Amino acid sequence: MASNAKPPPVSPKQREESVSPGFGCFKVALSTVLTMEIIMQLAYVFEYPNCFIDDLRKAGTTTSCALLMVSGMEERGQIAPHDISQLLDSLKDIGFLGTASKVQKLFLKHTDRAATDPADANPAAQPLNMTKSDSEKETKNPIFISFSFKALEKAENLKKKIEESLGPGTCWLCKERLSVGQGIRDEIAKAMDHAKVVICAISEGYTDSTECQREVNFASDLKKTLIPVLLDDVQWPLKKSDGGFPGMSLILADKLYQNFFSENPADREKDLDGLINTLKGKLGSLPNPVPMPNPVPSPNPVPSPNPVPSPNPNRLPNPSKSDGEEGKMEAFIEELKGTGRALYDKIQPIPYVKNKLYSVGKVFIDVGMERRDEHDHDSWRTLGSYHDIFPVEEGNPRIQIIEGDPGYGKSTLALQMVYDWCNKVSGSPFSRPDILICLNLRQLKGITSIAQAIKQFSLPFDSKLKLLDVEQLISKNNIWVIFDAYDEYPDQHNEDNFVMQMLKGDILRHVNILLTTRSSCIPPGPGALTGRLRLTGFDDAARERYIRKVVTGDDEEAVKKILEQLNINPTLGVLCQAPLFSVMYAHLTHKGGMLHKISSVTEFFGHMISCFLRHAQNKLPGANESPENPQTHADTHAALDKLAFKALTSKMQQLVWDRTSFVRELGEDFCKLYVRVGILVEEKEIYIPAPGKVRHKTVVRFYHKLFGEWYAAYHLIECVKSRSYILPENINLYDLKFLFMFACGLDQPGGSQVIKLLGERKDGAESVVLCAPQVKEWSHDILTTVRGIVSSYVRIGSDDSRLLQRSTIQLLERASQHKIPISKVVLYRSFSSVDPDSLPLVLHSGLCLPPLSTLQELVLELEWGREVTVDEWTGILNYTNHCQLLKELWLSFCLLPWMDSFPASLDNVEVSWMPILSTSFLYSLRSGKWQVRELLITKHVVITER
Repeated sequence: MASNAKPPPVSPKQREESVSPGFGCFKVALSTVLTMEIIMQLAYVFEYPNCFIDDLRKAGTTTSCALLMVSGMEERGQIAPHDISQLLDSLKDIGFLGTASKVQKLFLKHTDRAATDPADANPAAQPLNMTKSDSEKETKNPIFISFSFKALEKAENLKKKIEESLGPGTCWLCKERLSVGQGIRDEIAKAMDHAKVVICAISEGYTDSTECQREVNFASDLKKTLIPVLLDDVQWPLKKSDGGFPGMSLILADKLYQNFFSENPADREKDLDGLINTLKGKLGSLPNPVPMPNPVPSPNPVPSPNPVPSPNPNRLPNPSKSDGEEGKMEAFIEELKGTGRALYDKIQPIPYVKNKLYSVGKVFIDVGMERRDEHDHDSWRTLGSYHDIFPVEEGNPRIQIIEGDPGYGKSTLALQMVYDWCNKVSGSPFSRPDILICLNLRQLKGITSIAQAIKQFSLPFDSKLKLLDVEQLISKNNIWVIFDAYDEYPDQHNEDNFVMQMLKGDILRHVNILLTTRSSCIPPGPGALTGRLRLTGFDDAARERYIRKVVTGDDEEAVKKILEQLNINPTLGVLCQAPLFSVMYAHLTHKGGMLHKISSVTEFFGHMISCFLRHAQNKLPGANESPENPQTHADTHAALDKLAFKALTSKMQQLVWDRTSFVRELGEDFCKLYVRVGILVEEKEIYIPAPGKVRHKTVVRFYHKLFGEWYAAYHLIECVKSRSYILPENINLYDLKFLFMFACGLDQPGGSQVIKLLGERKDGAESVVLCAPQVKEWSHDILTTVRGIVSSYVRIGSDDSRLLQRSTIQLLERASQHKIPISKVVLYRSFSSVDPDSLPLVLHSGLCLPPLSTLQELVLELEWGREVTVDEWTGILNYTNHCQLLKELWLSFCLLPWMDSFPASLDNVEVSWMPILSTSFLYSLRSGKWQVRELLITKHVVITER
């Protein structure tokens, strides 16, 4: 008979304890969903005090900021073990509907409750057995070991030693590496929930690991006993290292630690005994432990009479997959590899040589690459190889943006990554994921989901996999996606496109993303979750490797001839930093003799186009009499020029035309010829005229965007002949810098007018610097524009390309030759040394800045804390002696050597030294000492501005 007696009352504390493990899991999962944008908007909606908002901003990384935000929301009641409705309502109010839905699902998953639980009104109605009992937990692995994957071997040794004393199955550690950006896995959360003690196995780099930070925070939330064990001789108490997490240091600060790193056997045995005694005291009497497999399998495993094959080391086993799912996965991978091979097996170094195609693995040379410092965005660290883009270490951003100027090999690099995955290249990180997908964003106009993009562009037309199959396969595996050419993405201005949703983390947060784009078109990313890299092109060694690997083979004489031309032609050497130019130069020079003296970008590109057309003319039957002779199509160029200019100056910059309409405007013969020459390319493209309808069409595009800028330059020259012409406001000057450079080099009067128009723009200074050296004779308009540029200050930064640095030096030299006063030159972290045998200042790029007779102020802002040698200091002072009008010399953020005296010739030069921002000194020739000087902070703030 049912009892009418009311259940005994349950205190809030009892209820909290009954659900806290699940709520703790939810809090950790919630921290992986919150982006910087969401965090800051919630902080303002919740009207948090300014001091708390400042703490959020100073947290260092998105992970630390999210954990702090979660803690703040719990303290203020915005989230509670039984109610998160306030958080959900706020997310919906600020427009993050997808995130709100995801948070609601996470809450249901981890607590088995809806966002607002009706049972809150009657706590007694809730059963108390919502989690495993303590006795059940003790039958599992009572010790959880948290460790950095770099110290896996040491952590396994620690586990072995503990289990030798306390029994097998006592410890649990996860041997499976987490994917970049992946949150705490369910099996880790379950194992920690079951454990009574969490050992923090601290090695070098432990505090820098995002995953270790999450585990420590999760253990603290669950009120677990934390025991730090030092695997390496690290400083204790822990301090926040560069990129480390302050929260971890605070949590562990008051804990007694155990050593486990001594090389002396006796000391190591003593340390182990101390650790075992500590563990026995914390654990009490231990029942026979039942080992929990690593990682945790599905809940009710069914024993199999047959041996189970070992899982793929690159991904978690998924025993729930049926044979049908496994078959779909295998088919998916094979079809992706087939599409990938079709892409990387048809590389054309020279567009008009169509009978010789290369696999990317045969021509690829590692280009220079740098990673931006996440704390100091002006600092970039050189990477050893493209293998370092997604390093093995934990805690690295799951989204990497690779930027580079035109011709720097972004698409070729993407194809090399595809090659590595398809062929499982040993040592390459791109062979690690289960699935790697490469999508050219230029093709994805109107595509609304990544599954649709994969189905239509990465799988064969007759694939039996359906859209739903693709959606399921990419939702549950280790996926890496390469988005190539974001700067050509037609839908980039639509904020709701699926690419932006993935970048913001609204969908498919487990996917690693690599996105390539021009430096002028960086997508608005999710801040700390995004790594930034840039391509720096070919150095001398890389150029020579390419020449030997692809062009000449073992022909030493041919190698010597090609390299000689680069050595005697400085401008050519700078241009060939761009791999596209370097490759074209090497092949054209090897095939058709040496290039003449090149003094500008325009001359080089013009020579290259001439080689293309000359080759086509020589190959055509009947040569000059042929109707296909390039010379017979001169009149058609005006139409092509206009098409290119119109496309480049439009909002979308789409240099792609339907072939039918293209032929209607330019003619069939012209189209065929320029496709044969290699300037234009024909290809099949998918388009969607209406929902559910997929069609194919033939399109025509330029071989490379630079070719489009070359022809568009001719139209710009025609436009500026009208003195009333004004550059459209929407033109991105940096993005189209080659268009303006070509125009200035192609026509002297037109170039003069282009430079005048650029000088009138607020953002035109850098474009003037790039374009002015293209004009051989400076007109009055150019001199006036240049005078305006150098009357303020001119910056040569370490983050500038060699082309920009070279152009800046050329402009300064010519300004000095024209007796134009140069107000100030700032070398921002770009000064390297002074050649004792010559006067110029040597930059890190290898370029040299000669003495400038009209320079009035020189500022050397060096790397923080750099020590200037006596020889460097003497060389700098000697350099200033040859700048006749120099009045001031500044050195900032460096340490200077002691010198008894300065040259007497510096009587008219103020020498100032600013070792730190708030303090500066002026050298007194009269006393021979440094004296503290008054410093207006605003005086040199301009130094660090671009």
